[in-house]
Amino acid sequence: MTPTLVSKMSLSIQKTSIFLMAMLLSHGCSVPSLNSSVPSNEVTDNPAENDSQTLTQLKIAILPTVNSEEQQQRIQRFDKYLEQRLGISVDIQLTPSYAETVDLLVEEKVQMAYLGPLTYIEAKERNPNLEPIVAHIEKQTGRPWYNSVIVVKADSGIDTSEDLVGVRFGFVSPSSTSGFLMPISHFQEIGINPPEDFTEIEYAGGHDKNINALIEGKVDAIAIEYPTYLEYQFLKKITSNQYKIIWKSDPIPHAPLVISSQLPPDLKIELKKALIDAPEGLVGISGIESSGYTLVSDQDYEPIRIIQKRLQS
Repeated sequence: MTPTLVSKMSLSIQKTSIFLMAMLLSHGCSVPSLNSSVPSNEVTDNPAENDSQTLTQLKIAILPTVNSEEQQQRIQRFDKYLEQRLGISVDIQLTPSYAETVDLLVEEKVQMAYLGPLTYIEAKERNPNLEPIVAHIEKQTGRPWYNSVIVVKADSGIDTSEDLVGVRFGFVSPSSTSGFLMPISHFQEIGINPPEDFTEIEYAGGHDKNINALIEGKVDAIAIEYPTYLEYQFLKKITSNQYKIIWKSDPIPHAPLVISSQLPPDLKIELKKALIDAPEGLVGISGIESSGYTLVSDQDYEPIRIIQKRLQS
């Protein structure tokens, strides 16, 4: 991602947040009951829209990036918080893969999901009615973006990306932004062709699974999101003496919480307000250390869309 794209992304996020927050505040005092039924003269011809007006349970799909007891407790607290704020039941489903998370949202079996930037773009191609509403604010930087990193063992003799030729390399998933798209773009720029230049390519299915594969010696190098690397250091599962980062990407817009067309407008407004107001301890439901949420829009993810199209051409 070029500096120009990063600066445009930052400006876009700031403008979007200011505009949408004004919209939220302007509607905050006139929200009807979320559980009220739709008058017969207002029923539309769209069955999905009619169902959304009587929504009594919000279903959310989340792919955890780190499997820890603290994260499980955070998700439970997040569930209870949303139920109190929205006045409806909330059901959070933990999914085993990006593909299943996307399928649940695209097929509208859930109304909200935590998606990576690339998985959001892929999901929107399948269901144009999907909408990103908020993204995490990185706790350490105070910004709504993060980085992809390539990690190796400190004693591996690998010091740069060019040294990766001939290694066993671990990606997260073809649908992962930091665990696939960004490192693949980097490899293209430096002339590395993974199918030809790596002896093995593995797809772990999750950032925590990928770093575990490196720890267990199943691969020689991995691409993961930087927050997961920091989380593993915090949990003392790895140390800087044992593992090192040999490459870090340009900023990536943070993974958004995405909603489906099932949600009625009033519930969208209340949901955005609840997420923006969420206490810091409830925000990192995917395992990322975060200080809060910021409002986002589809345009904020255009830099990722540009990289995706370039790699597909």
